[in-house]
Amino acid sequence: MSFPLPGWYFSLSMTLFGLLFGSFANVVIWRQPRGESIASPGSHCPGCDTPIAWYDNIPVVSWLVLRGRCRSCAEPISIRYPAVELASGALFLLAAITWGPSVRALFGGALFWFLLVLSMIDIDHMRLPNPIVGTVALVGLIGALLSRLLSWQAVPLVGVGASGLAAQPLAMAAIGLLLGAGLPAAIALAYRLIRGTSGFGMGDVKLLGVLGLFLGPYVLLTFFVASLLGAVGALAGARGEGIAGRRIPFGPWLALGAVITSVAGPALVGGYLSLAGIG
Repeated sequence: MSFPLPGWYFSLSMTLFGLLFGSFANVVIWRQPRGESIASPGSHCPGCDTPIAWYDNIPVVSWLVLRGRCRSCAEPISIRYPAVELASGALFLLAAITWGPSVRALFGGALFWFLLVLSMIDIDHMRLPNPIVGTVALVGLIGALLSRLLSWQAVPLVGVGASGLAAQPLAMAAIGLLLGAGLPAAIALAYRLIRGTSGFGMGDVKLLGVLGLFLGPYVLLTFFVASLLGAVGALAGARGEGIAGRRIPFGPWLALGAVITSVAGPALVGGYLSLAGIG
């Protein structure tokens, strides 16, 4: 389903919404792992506990105007806050550019936003909270149902076809869920049998299954890209810090792999098949 809007207007609107949701992302990233309500109390300075006025809570702009400090106590405000807001805005813009004025762009932007939140929490706490992963699953299921019942073409985000399984959103979502959760679960089981320890977090298994709702069979490409990026990142981190074997969360790599797959999955597969002389 497409919207009768100029592309530039839709892209601008998505970017602004992304910035606003980026501010909310900071709230979720900080409070959810600590068991705090994301609804109340309102935003406040962690240093002096002073409530933050609306004009001091404008994404990115307020941080720049206040020069990264609280208006009341001058406590430094981490640059991470505007960075998350900018990242959220950029991801919403990416969704708008990729899918144009459409329902698919809204679901793509929502997925990217949740992946940003989950990545930051995983970096901070080495876990992917079930409530957030479950919410992403619900969004994906709703998208598949809307696509099937109302032909809104919300999900899958990639691999859409005019006939066969590729034209069946619920079937694609089910296949993606089984592939996304099944492959890493099998790898984790084999690793445990061989090494006697877990080599794959169950949070990652759940997230990959949920990603399958949005990506269908292309979730396998997400797993491959994430594994490749994660291996390179682990090697680079080990060299830079001199601590080979350091535990690194896999969630952010899965998130990056999912974004890459959503935007360029078919092109990557087509390019590989062409190089291999198959396509």
